[in-house]
Parts: sequence; C-alpha cells; structure tokens
Amino acid sequence: MRSCKTAIGLSVLTAMMAVGHPVSAAEQKAKTAVLVHGAFADGSSWGKVIPYLEKAGLKVIAVQNPLDSLDNDVAATKRAIRNAEGPVVLVGHSWAGAVITEAGNDEKVKSLVYVAAYAPDKGESVKSAASKYPDPESLKDFVKDPDGYLTISDEGIRKFFAADLPPNEQAVVAATQGPFHIRTLTAPISRPAWREKPTFMVVAANDAIIPPEMERDQVKAAKATAVELPSSHVVMLSFPKEVSEMIIKAAN
Repeated sequence: MRSCKTAIGLSVLTAMMAVGHPVSAAEQKAKTAVLVHGAFADGSSWGKVIPYLEKAGLKVIAVQNPLDSLDNDVAATKRAIRNAEGPVVLVGHSWAGAVITEAGNDEKVKSLVYVAAYAPDKGESVKSAASKYPDPESLKDFVKDPDGYLTISDEGIRKFFAADLPPNEQAVVAATQGPFHIRTLTAPISRPAWREKPTFMVVAANDAIIPPEMERDQVKAAKATAVELPSSHVVMLSFPKEVSEMIIKAAN
C-alpha cells in the first residue's frame, strides 16, 4: 500500500513539473542584470563589466539616468526593470545606490548590489547620510553651473574620481561625465529596499568620493555580503572581474 501511495505521489510531482508548475521569483536565479550608473557618469561606465555578465548567461540593461532628481532617476530605473526579463539583479554605483534603494522595492527585483555606492536609510538623503563623515577633499574639484548642475574638473577626475585608471581612460571618464543636479542630494528615501532584499556590496578601499568608512558601515547596517577592493571610486572600471563576480553571485 505504501509503495502504491509513493508511486502516486511521484506521478503527481512528475505531472506538475511537466505542466510547468510555477516557481516563485524568490526561488529563481536572476535572468537580467539592470545596471544603474552614478553621478558624473553614464551607462558606458559598465562597459568592462557587461561582457563578464553576458558570458555568465545574464541579460544586461544599462540604464541612462537623467541625473536631475531622485524621482526621475528612479522612474528611469523602474522602466528598465519593467522591460527586463525577470527576475532582476539590480546594481547601482555611487549616487545610484540611492536610486536602487528606492527602485529596488519592485517585485521583479531579486537582489541588490551596491558598487562603491550610497545606501541611505528611511528618511535619509545622500547629503544627510554623508554628513556623519568628514567631507572628502575631492569636493573642492566639484564645479556648479548656473542651473545647479555639478561636474568634476579634469584634475578632480585624475586625482580623486578615477585615480587608479590609466590617463587615456581618465580622459574618457572626464569627457563622458553626466552633469548632476544638486537637488538630488537632499531627496529622502521613503522605503529602503536593502532592509527587505538580499544585499551585496563592493567597498572601494581607496575611494576619494564616498568615505570608505561609510561604505563599511553600510555593509554592517544592511548585513550585506561584501568584498573590499583596493580601488578608487570607479571600482567597476578598475576591478571589473571582481565586481562582475559579485553581481553574478547576487544573481544566483
């Protein structure tokens, strides 16, 4: 009798599998990596990472943020998530850490990866979160135009932002930087996704834009799986293989 029941149970299980019994998003590996660039950058900043992710079998979407407000950057990221094949691993560099903290609440997002990024808590803005730490020396090389948009001088790119890249790559970073409106810095987070979703973080030990100690404290707050690399702020350009490995780990 027991063997008969077992046979019936196995038959039912086989039948369920045959008809494609649904599996929840939480049980699936991510199929798409949505990469969100930070301030003073654009989607090309992920150019060294994308080949690694695609080789690992992930589809990739690099968001092009307007960098003019938190709301608009979140909206651009949510459109990318909507159009992506899910589940999604959502990745943010620098300022985009705030963006994915808000946009990452989308149900298609399986996990979050912060790459030398801000991870504000509920009610915090990038400015208020960073106020707990000494101002970095690099701020002197930020230039504000009459419309309130910030850029970094070529010297600031070389000395602080991308100090460990070769000169030809530093020149590309300087030429392709996206102006960043100051109003983004004071926009508060309403619901931090890192408090609810699996979180992974890449700490840049030689970061001259975000204090490395802030990045380490965020790892503790989020109880994140983390790796620390001896990199400048643009760790995805300095250590693309290692950053890609963390994204792939988060996707799995």
